[in-house]
Amino acid sequence: MLKDLITTEENYNYAFLDEGSKREIRRNLLKAVAIPGYQVPFGSRELPIGRGWGTGGLQITLSLIGQGDIVKVIDQGTDAGVNAANIRRLIERTAPDVTTTFQTTEATIIQTRHRIPEEKMQAGQLLVLQVPLPEPLRLVERSENATRRMHADKNYSRMWVALYEEIVKHGLLARAYSYPVMVNGRYVMAPSPIPRWDVEKLHNAEHLSLFGAGREKRLYAVPPRTAVIPLDFEDYPFTVEDFHGIRCQRCGAEHSFLDEITTEAGQKTYMCSDTAYCDERVAKKAAEREMQKEFAG
Repeated sequence: MLKDLITTEENYNYAFLDEGSKREIRRNLLKAVAIPGYQVPFGSRELPIGRGWGTGGLQITLSLIGQGDIVKVIDQGTDAGVNAANIRRLIERTAPDVTTTFQTTEATIIQTRHRIPEEKMQAGQLLVLQVPLPEPLRLVERSENATRRMHADKNYSRMWVALYEEIVKHGLLARAYSYPVMVNGRYVMAPSPIPRWDVEKLHNAEHLSLFGAGREKRLYAVPPRTAVIPLDFEDYPFTVEDFHGIRCQRCGAEHSFLDEITTEAGQKTYMCSDTAYCDERVAKKAAEREMQKEFAG
């Protein structure tokens, strides 16, 4: 019978991974934290989701969570995405003493794909980013051995040439996501496919950022208060997306990363990419209106 093949959550290891795998991942994370921006190889484990859908970040989260942790999972800025919901459900079922939340300020661990929360993270919080392509030099060098040598020699001349060619071709630094950054003055790092808007949040941040690429079997990290500088030129400085004159249609935010949405009538509108941040602003405004009504009454 099919139902006989279905096992209960009690038959799984705590947080799905066996303890030996968790210890190995934690040891590699310690090495990654000790050498900011350096890609540490690790033995990527099989998970009940396909590689390329966040297995690297999920393995980090499952290796670190424990009793008392509060986990938030984001996918493209929203907590309600299919990928985020499935990862959250796996954590809830295999680590029953861990709480999940949508609130950035409540979370001890935030696992995310493509965005860093709008609210500033604090010391003691962990940001775990899912990374599809951890090698920032892949666009200029296809050989893995060659990229290893370039990192070892701190030879990033071809990356600078690639950025110069962008300026020649487009008139500006046109890379919209996964913008290359120099970490602690030593390693060039791919900050996962986050938009340029989020890159500056990694610089001298209070929180620890951990990056996991399950398919590529690489881990790397940015410890708290570490310099993360985007590569640019004196006459062509790094800039973030320009949302001047645009605001979120729902909460009115003017200083958040906005998604462009085209209505059925063909009109363009904008809404906060970070849906939890947008929800909090909407709820705060509603509470203020209710308070004003009470005073007026």
